[in-house]
Amino acid sequence: MPADFSLSPLIAATAQWLTRAYPTGGGALDRALAETQARQAVTVAAWLRYPTAMDAALVAVAGPGGSARLDWVTGADSAGNRGEEAWCTWVDEVVASWAASLLSTPGLAAAAMEALAGSAHLGGAPVEFRRLVDPDEHDRRAAALLRHPDLLAPIADLHREQLLDRLATGPASASLTG
Repeated sequence: MPADFSLSPLIAATAQWLTRAYPTGGGALDRALAETQARQAVTVAAWLRYPTAMDAALVAVAGPGGSARLDWVTGADSAGNRGEEAWCTWVDEVVASWAASLLSTPGLAAAAMEALAGSAHLGGAPVEFRRLVDPDEHDRRAAALLRHPDLLAPIADLHREQLLDRLATGPASASLTG
């Protein structure tokens, strides 16, 4: 069983939270591109946060905590009952924060991918996160809000230091800025 198997609900819910909090203004293709970028960022962040199968199993049992604080920070808590939807309980605040950092800072995304090299999550399989690490112009346009550093700052800043600490312990520590 892949190490991320039990992370699937967490990844899906956290990516959904990001795409709802920072929606695209375009059509179906733009929504798909933005969702792909969010899912790639959340996947990398989740793999960094829960590096072993045991970590993934523990969060699956204990639960990730939900979106309440994220909703409060972005003002979504006053927009209705979003936090009462069942999927919101599977949102991981730290993973969302780390994903926001990866989306808004290309150097961090590259460092995160380097830090994952050889991890149990990759399992030797070739995995590509091009839309996260090397987005083209259409990717950037489709996810303009999702990649905007100023808009993502309130979420990214919540746990950015923990991400930097995690990346500093890996081989990517020299490229953590920019």
